[in-house]
Formats: sequence, C-alpha cells, structure tokens
Amino acid sequence: MPSSFERLSSLRRTFAAAGIDGVLIPRSDEHLGEYVPACAERLAWLTGFTGSAGLAIALADTAAIFIDGRYVTQVRGEVDGNLWDYRHVTDEPPGDWLKEKAKAGARIGYDPLLVAEDALDRIAKAAPSVTFIPLDQNPVDAIWTDRPAEPVGAAMAYPEALAGKTAAEKRTEIAAILKAAGEDAAVITDPPSINWLLNIRGSDVPFAPIALGFLIIKSDATATLFMNPEKLDGAVRERLGNHVAVERRGALGPALDALKGAKVRVDAGASPVWFAQRLRAAGATVIAGADPCTLPKACKNPVEQEGARQAQARDAIALCRFLHWLSLQAPTGRETEMSAAKALVDFRAALPEFREESFPAISGAGEHAAIMHYRVSAESDRAIRPNEIYLIDSGAQFLDGTTDVTRTIWTGPDAAPDQLRERFTRVLQGHIGIARLRFPEGLTGAHVDGFARHALWQVGLDFDHGTGHGVGAFLSVHEGPVALSRNARPIPIKAGMLLSNEPGYYLPGAYGIRLENLLIAQPADARPDSVKPFLEFETITWAPFDRALIATPLLTQAERDWLDEYHAKVLAKIGPHLTGAASAWLQTACAPL
Repeated sequence: MPSSFERLSSLRRTFAAAGIDGVLIPRSDEHLGEYVPACAERLAWLTGFTGSAGLAIALADTAAIFIDGRYVTQVRGEVDGNLWDYRHVTDEPPGDWLKEKAKAGARIGYDPLLVAEDALDRIAKAAPSVTFIPLDQNPVDAIWTDRPAEPVGAAMAYPEALAGKTAAEKRTEIAAILKAAGEDAAVITDPPSINWLLNIRGSDVPFAPIALGFLIIKSDATATLFMNPEKLDGAVRERLGNHVAVERRGALGPALDALKGAKVRVDAGASPVWFAQRLRAAGATVIAGADPCTLPKACKNPVEQEGARQAQARDAIALCRFLHWLSLQAPTGRETEMSAAKALVDFRAALPEFREESFPAISGAGEHAAIMHYRVSAESDRAIRPNEIYLIDSGAQFLDGTTDVTRTIWTGPDAAPDQLRERFTRVLQGHIGIARLRFPEGLTGAHVDGFARHALWQVGLDFDHGTGHGVGAFLSVHEGPVALSRNARPIPIKAGMLLSNEPGYYLPGAYGIRLENLLIAQPADARPDSVKPFLEFETITWAPFDRALIATPLLTQAERDWLDEYHAKVLAKIGPHLTGAASAWLQTACAPL
C-alpha cells in the first residue's frame, strides 16, 4: 500500500488534467450516510482517518483535515501531521481555511455525488474568492488502484408484524405530506428512509441492516426504486407491490430528467448536490425540504416501540452477563480492550434475533477512554489494568430493534480516587436529569441538552459532544432529525422518538466517562392546572451503574430515589435470566444505595 505521502502526491498529480487547484474529500458515499461500504472509504484511504465524520481539503502546497470534537484526539493518532493540518470543523470551518490558504481565483473540485448542497453553499459563502468545480470523476477513485467492489448483498422483506405498518400505508402517508406541500414528487437518497418506507432491509454496509438505493416517490403514492434488480428476490418484489417500479442505478439520471416541469422535493442538507443540479438542468422546480420520511420514521409506532423494549431487554441480559464477567476478569489484568469487546459480542451472539453489532464497540481503558470515539485496533490494543477506568460503548442489531448502551467501570480492586468518583457522579446526575425530565411539547434537543450538563457546569466542566441522538428500528443506530445537543436543528421532540441519553466527561491522557441509556419520548400525564401538553422520557435500557464510582453524598434525595428505583427494575427484569454467581453479582450491583 502506498504511503500517506505517496497517496497525497498522487492526488495532487490529478489536478492539472481536471483543471483544478484543489479538491474536497468528504467522508461520505452517494447517500451521505454515516456507515459506508468499503469502496466509499476514500477519506480513510487517503489520510488514514477512520472516524465516521470528516472532510479533507488538498491544495497543491498544503492540506487540512476537518473533524468534530469527538475525533480531536483520534485524528492525531491516525493522520500524519506533517502532511495534513488538523482543524476543528466548528471552530475552524473549511470555508475559512480555504479563504486563507487558497489563492484568489482558485478552482476547487468536488464530487457532486458526495457533498450536500447546503454544505457546499456554506463553504462557498465563506470563501467567495474561489470557484467550485463539479467533477465527472472522483480524483481519489482515479488513484485508488485496489478499491473494493461495490456491495451486492441481497435485500430482504422486513416482517410487517415488526414494522407496525404496511409499505402501502407508509407510501400513502408520505404522498399526503407531498400533496399538502403542493409538491409533485420527492427524491429520497437516504437508504434508512427507503428501507423504512418499503419495509425492506439489507446488508450492503456494516452495522446497519440496509440495502443501498435511491427512490423517487410521487404525490400519487407511486414510486420508483433504483436498485440492482438482482438484489431483489420474489419476497421483496411481492413486498414492493405493483405501485413500486424497480430500475437499475443507471436509469436514475433519465428519471430525474423526466421530471421536467414538476415541483420536486430534495433534502438540501442530506442529499448529494448532484440531484438538485440535474433536476434544475432538466427544467424541474427544486423545493428544498426535509426528507419526508425522516420525521415519520423517527416517531416510532406502538409496534416499533414494543420492539425497541424487547430488543433492549434482551440486550441487557448479554450486557449484565458481560459486566459480571468483567468484574472477575478486569482486576486480573489478563484481558485487553479487544478481548473484552469480543467477549461482549459473544454474549450477544448467544441471544435470539441477534444479527450484528450496531457500530464498532468503543472499548477503551484508561487514557483510551478519553478518546470519545476510540476504535481499538491490533496496534492500539492494550491490557485492561487493575485500578483504572474502562469504558464500553456498544450496541446490537436485533430483528426487532437497535441498541446502544455505554457503561463506565472501575476495574478495582482498590477504591476509586475521590476526584474520579466526584466527576463520575456529576455525569450520572446529568444522566438522571434527562431521565427524570418533564417538559412541554414544542421543545427541541437544544432546550433539553443543558439539563445533562448542569452538574458539570457548576464546577467548570463540560463535554464536547451531544447528549443524545435518535436510534432507528432495526436500522441505523444514529438517526435524525432530533438530537439532544446545543447544536441541534430546531425540530421539536415528539412522542415516540427513540433517543439516547449519554452525558460524559473526558480528561485527555487520563480517563473518560460516559453513561448511556435509550429513552422513548412519551406523553406525560396531565398535572393539575397544566395549560399545555407535556412529554417525559421512558427509559428502556437495563444495566447497573458502577457503585464503585458513585459518590453518594453528592446525589440529591430525588436522584437517589431514581437510581434505587432504576436498579430495582434492572434486577426485576434481568435477574430471572441470570444464574449462579452472575445472579448474586447483579443483586449486589442493584442493591439500594
């Protein structure tokens, strides 16, 4: 494999033939999704960065990689700082960097299938002296000689008994949204949306059970799916029915051209700019609007909610078995980050309906736990030592739901330091603050986020990631449109949304703390004199928090009551599934404070 220097040099040699002075290299595929097939890992191949979000810009004489707060530490371990400048995408955005580094009149190339229109516009507005040039061929593809083939996994019909609605009902719902907005059609580029809408699933990308494709749905509820027909067996064809046509990917451009004169919705923030450019060139009116599936998909119907509860309860059995195993193994120093992560996968694999992990487990000991999205490798793997922090953030894909849970453990055998216990407890207070929250309908994730940080803020501490994200129903573990974050879009939290609750604290080079459960937003019972509807959160993850790290005197009585009640529920739900020493361990772990 060529070195990082050789790869960057080869990329620069493509500039002259393309008529450009630099190029954008986003970490995305044609669907702009978080999890991408191996053939789309261009940013990782070029720079070495393996995070799930990022952007690189290469000019003839300088280059930079832009990452968010999750990857500030990781990027320095993976990317050669002699070749690439490290930039925080929020504090030092790409457009500002280009304005400073690119010469006036510079031509910056981009692949229009790999960048959203909104993202491109933000960069362009910040760097008005440069011109952005859409490229017919991605320059990374031109030099990536051993690029993996595109995935060809078969699609599957998802049981309607788990979906809660038929595909026809969903298409009718989406068509009504378009009709009410005065739109003739919508282009759907997000595979989770397409898979949810058509009640299909697949295996084209790791960790998310989706089949890759594109969809055009019209206001009369008819649709065309652009997917390799060989991936669709008889059961899937039957599921699609007579109102969903199937075409190959190559027919997508002509199908967009045929929408001349139509009003077509395109999600400018989540769809490649190529779609809007092609539609405008064909004479269609492009309406910038959210993917119409996003909000209905996020608001889980009662069947999907019950599936989530069942999946979380099942997953908790594996997690509690693992935590008991870890309580015995961690103090010995014989296990490593990789062996512990594998042990948890093995516990999960023994459960019915398990399909795969929902993301690569973040298994970090000591200083590695301070890397928010640390991904252990053979090179970074180290022993889990006695008397340190071990953080395990992991999840599973079950046929009836997707899980995501984080626990932070003190390995023992000695008592944890007082400062560590104090900071763990402040993170726990933030977690409890979200779990206990009642709030009026109409609030967004930005309104809620601060409740998770209050206890940390009181002592001048904070964490550089959102408090929570949406979770799919046997789909992507990260799902929009709502997030619990100060940077969240102004979209209200609604009943039925499945969200994570994961405040944290990280001391670089020393340790990291994160505590995560999943929640379902539910209508709250009316209180006397209430003047508006309220929501509250139903916690559906069941695993004990490590008592060795809790500074009980810091907790208020209400917080202690919540924790005791939560642990009692864990024992009641999971206890009957454990035996012997594991059962005894859980009883101790869940005892009242």
